[in-house]
Amino acid sequence: MSEPLPREIRCVLIPSGGVRLLLPNAAVAEVITLAGVEPVADAPAWLAGRIEWRGWHIPLVSFDHVAKLAEDAPPQAARVAVLKAIGNRADMPYIAVLTHGFPRLTTLNAELLLPTHDGHDLPFGVRAHVLVRDDTAVIPDLEGIEATLVEMQEAA
Repeated sequence: MSEPLPREIRCVLIPSGGVRLLLPNAAVAEVITLAGVEPVADAPAWLAGRIEWRGWHIPLVSFDHVAKLAEDAPPQAARVAVLKAIGNRADMPYIAVLTHGFPRLTTLNAELLLPTHDGHDLPFGVRAHVLVRDDTAVIPDLEGIEATLVEMQEAA
């Protein structure tokens, strides 16, 4: 007999560029200070480079291509949210997301999450635009990002 789905899910809102990413809290392995970004040759705009974390060389993704941080935004120390990859690949168990500010925990249910998609094509790496209480957020397309990173890795 299967377990009923939970009514509430613990999530995290991660500020990245000019958007907030909405992810399940369980997807985040750790939030660390940004240090030592290794550039990737011929990388797309959304791939900021690679970082080293616990012996892994992890791709660092930025969501500036979705919405840039406002020019008048107060300066914040750049951090990295290390996410557990969902592709079950031994060579890429994590990906990292560049953050601006601290992720914020929240608990959601179906009534608190409203889609806001206007019918236009979504930018690369975005699965959906949503309204979470009074905040707009983006649900990232982690499967698409990981698949593209794997293709890039195999082509290199």
